[in-house]
Amino acid sequence: MTFKIGSPTSTAVKICGITEVIQAKAIASFGVDAIGVIGVEGSPRFVEENQRRKLFTQLQNCSPKLERVWVIADMNDSQIESALKGDGTPSIIQLHGSESQKRCQELRNIYPSIQWWKAIRISSPEDLLEAHTFEDYADALLLDAWSPNELGGTGNRLPLKWLHKAKFALPWWLAGGISSEWIPEIFSQVSPFGIDASSRLETHPGKKDLVKVHNLVTAVQQIIR
Repeated sequence: MTFKIGSPTSTAVKICGITEVIQAKAIASFGVDAIGVIGVEGSPRFVEENQRRKLFTQLQNCSPKLERVWVIADMNDSQIESALKGDGTPSIIQLHGSESQKRCQELRNIYPSIQWWKAIRISSPEDLLEAHTFEDYADALLLDAWSPNELGGTGNRLPLKWLHKAKFALPWWLAGGISSEWIPEIFSQVSPFGIDASSRLETHPGKKDLVKVHNLVTAVQQIIR
């Protein structure tokens, strides 16, 4: 199963680290393709179960075509199984920990109705080789800037020159420091399937500046026309 949004003349937009239902619905109205909620405890953007289910339920009701992404890291089977039952479930799970290719394949086999994305934290061009090893075990790849202290949401940017020749057998997303100002430079050098934005759109962790989000969406639309 692969993410359906996107074409040679369009780029998907995911806004991640959403914590509030009101903001989620407002951002959905801008026409984004996916909204991400953090399930990693200890993250400043972590959303506990009841709030996550409420947020996903509201999104499913108001924007049924929008993808609901749950970002987790090295979560055990019982936690994942519980999260995929009942109301307010994700349509995509983004694995942002140290999950192996075997683990990714196991999860895809157990839950074939869910898309499984693998995030790879890139600290050097050589790390792109690791990303390629997941091509047969995930539905999409997300390339994020490496940080020694955080799994993501740092605002750090990947050097675009590392990605000039990046070609993958499945959709790949660019994350890390995405903002409207950077969009022209990104698309002058690389062609990701989608972009994943979070921290540079915030007033503080988990609270988005809706003007910045709208400006980002507009910038992407202008580039791909």
